[in-house]
Amino acid sequence: MSTSEALNILYVEDDQRAAGEVQELASERGDRVVWESTGSGGLLRAGMEKFDVIILDRMLGDIDGLTIIKRLRESGVGTPVLMLSALGRTSDRAEGLESGADDYLAKPFEAPELFARIKALHRRSSGREHSAVIIYGAFECHVKARTAFRQNEHLALSPREFELFRYFMQNAGEVVTREMLLRDVWGMSFDPQTNVVDVNIGRLRRKLEEGFDSPALETIWGSGYRLLDGR
Repeated sequence: MSTSEALNILYVEDDQRAAGEVQELASERGDRVVWESTGSGGLLRAGMEKFDVIILDRMLGDIDGLTIIKRLRESGVGTPVLMLSALGRTSDRAEGLESGADDYLAKPFEAPELFARIKALHRRSSGREHSAVIIYGAFECHVKARTAFRQNEHLALSPREFELFRYFMQNAGEVVTREMLLRDVWGMSFDPQTNVVDVNIGRLRRKLEEGFDSPALETIWGSGYRLLDGR
């Protein structure tokens, strides 16, 4: 079975059998999976080649997955990352998302769910779902191109930061609660009782405000956050 568009996927996994199974399933769907058995190899490959999605095992022999994601983001690699792990507790999932992963899937998993999540990440990343340009004050959100601007200055946002920015732009001037962000940006129907929202809001705020005189995000104590017009 082939898909309408083949995806180029990097899979960082130290279990050869598991990697082979995913490669075989992807091939049947018309997708290409490049396998790296070590974290260091995955980091190197991610910086050399463009991928649509990175599948990353959390527990690797040389470098743990959380560290790999942080290094990828620090080096400017914005490819969506789906983290796989046998650690499936709520706190484990939240920790993975806090580190910069765009999605988290616990092992063991079913192949249809894995590839459904990969496709969803790619759709969000490529922006094919929408084509609008949202303008609010000095801010611009180019949804299809997944680019953000303030006063015509480009803002270098990670995939997660862009999703947050887009959500604030779609609710410009309104108070956005923690519960809304967990539900609509992270896809969580529960509060994991971690600081995943606060950490990512802090990162987004720094990028929206660095080099500008006026604030961009307002904290409404006891309620949530509100995007200001940036003028």
